[in-house]
Amino acid sequence: MTKTLSVSAINNGTVIDHIRAGQALRIMKLLRVLDSQKNKVTLGLNLPSKLLGLKDLIKIENRVLTNDEANEIVTFAPEATINIIKDFEVTQKINTHLPKAIINIFVCPNPVCITHNEPIESHFIIQEQGKHIQLICHYCEKSFDRDKVKVII
Repeated sequence: MTKTLSVSAINNGTVIDHIRAGQALRIMKLLRVLDSQKNKVTLGLNLPSKLLGLKDLIKIENRVLTNDEANEIVTFAPEATINIIKDFEVTQKINTHLPKAIINIFVCPNPVCITHNEPIESHFIIQEQGKHIQLICHYCEKSFDRDKVKVII
C-alpha cells in the first residue's frame, strides 16, 4: 500500500493540524488570513484522522503565529497541534493553553448586549466544561457555546 499526502508540504510557515472538522474557516477568520493576499494558504477540510475521525488542516506559508494567536485557536480546536516549519522541517511545536479571556474577537449573540450599541470591544471569559467550551460575555453575563458566537470580520 502506497501512502500519499492529501495536502502538499510547505517550505516555511505554520501548520495547524488536528482541527475539529468544520472549524477551519472560523480559525482562518480569527487569524485574518483572508485579509492578507501575500501568504499562500492551503486548506484541508474533512480529512481522515485517527484521533478525530475527520479533521481540518490549515497551512500558512511565510507566517509564524504568535503564542497569543495559537492560544486563541484552542477555543475552536482544543486538540490542534501548531507547528512552525523551516526548510520543510518542523522546527518548533507551539504549546497551547486555553486563554482565560478573549477580547475583540467575537460578536456577542445577545441582541440587547451593550456591545451592539456602544463603541466598546467585546470581552468574553472562557470557561471549559468537560469537552465543551463556554464563552461568557463580560457585559451582559450571558453564556454561549463556542459554536454560537461569531468571529468579528
